[in-house]
Amino acid sequence: MSVEKKEKKRIKVPHTFVLLFFLALLAAILTWVLPPGQYQYEKVDVNGTMRNLVVPGSYASIDPSGAKQAGIIDFFGSFHKGLIAGADVVMLIFLVNGAFSMIIKTGAFNALLANLLKKFKGKDKILVPIMFLVFALGSSLFGMLNEYNGFYPIFVGLGIALGYDALFGTAIVALGAFIGFMGSIMNPFTVVVAQSIAGVPLYSNTPFRVVCFILFCSIAIFWILRYGAKLKKDPSASLVSVDELGIKLEAVTDHDELISVSMTGKHKAILGIVVLALVWIIYGSIKQGWGMIQLTAVFVLMGILAAIIDGWNTDKIAKEFLEGAKSVAFGALVTGLARATLVLLQEGMIVDTIIHGMVSNLEGLPPMLAAQGMLVIQTLFNFIVPSGSGQAAITIPIMAPIGDILGLTRETVIMAFQFGDGLSNLLWPTCSITIVCGLSGIPYDKWLRFFIPLFGIIYVAQMIMLVIAVAIGI
Repeated sequence: MSVEKKEKKRIKVPHTFVLLFFLALLAAILTWVLPPGQYQYEKVDVNGTMRNLVVPGSYASIDPSGAKQAGIIDFFGSFHKGLIAGADVVMLIFLVNGAFSMIIKTGAFNALLANLLKKFKGKDKILVPIMFLVFALGSSLFGMLNEYNGFYPIFVGLGIALGYDALFGTAIVALGAFIGFMGSIMNPFTVVVAQSIAGVPLYSNTPFRVVCFILFCSIAIFWILRYGAKLKKDPSASLVSVDELGIKLEAVTDHDELISVSMTGKHKAILGIVVLALVWIIYGSIKQGWGMIQLTAVFVLMGILAAIIDGWNTDKIAKEFLEGAKSVAFGALVTGLARATLVLLQEGMIVDTIIHGMVSNLEGLPPMLAAQGMLVIQTLFNFIVPSGSGQAAITIPIMAPIGDILGLTRETVIMAFQFGDGLSNLLWPTCSITIVCGLSGIPYDKWLRFFIPLFGIIYVAQMIMLVIAVAIGI
């Protein structure tokens, strides 16, 4: 069979906007099918932060008059509301990429890539795991995710300059960050919050978590290197060509031309500004609880300072910033439009109904199956509540007592939450993967083609680790 015929048989993933349209349509239909209902919530101090926790067993149907069944105008209007609901993320994509595009156009990025290519020539199999583990450990130990947003444009260029493609570079950061987050050893936003809510000792079960972290990271690194080997053997195997990218890559040129670029004093000063900005962001996020507004403020300031060092006038700064922001319009729209599904479910007041329905199916299951059921529920639920700490606040108060009844330890319940929440961040369009795709210029549907097989492999690994946890009574 010819290669051409094989290509024709490959399953075609629909355009991202088509996927989002039908997901929102399904949500609209569910508002007519599912009865509205709610859990009761109570404010509880969790490690110094007041959180709204679900009261177990408090689910009740509510008066349908308070819920909105989505009509035609509600359905199409949900995309507008989704953009408003996701405005903080949409603005982050526009502003961060606008700022980083200025860094790229100063030439400092070219100089940095040239130096990296010279130092690590032929050592990709060492460089990739090292960089991956840096991101993974930051997420696993400190819960870092948004702090990495500035690295995506850099690694897109690095992936291409190393002779691979933009998806290869993006995967180093994205898989490192989110696999580390999922296989967390002591993530304060998921593990610590969940353990506090469940009433188990903080940082307990650490040795088993370390084993999980090593296993999941090893699988992801293998997947990246495997994809890279395919590209080296056949460049046409790339899932994302430069022409398909949603961002302009002025920094990426011919490999031989790029490697000849020399580092100037201006370049060093600009890169110094970038390093200081990233350190400032990490410090502010960990020590001062910064959110997206503060992150974008630092990025914009960084871009302006870099442009001034390079000698730009004010008109050029404005023009180049606008060009960078324009280039990620597709990714920013995807992020906002994905929220339409959540808007419809929330207005229909069926989010808690869905949770209650999923949890009810666990009753009577043996421990081994119950653990797998919890993993499925947490994976699906992350589509509706794409927040680690938010998901913990809603599901752990329900799952922990059910785990007690079904013969599961609370540590196993927490791991099922941790696995389901973390890995699906790279899958669901309502989660952070749309930010990653927006900043990297990678079409979401192309990311799915790369990631879904890996999702299946790691999901099986998660199931196995949960079986082991139940068997040894962790």
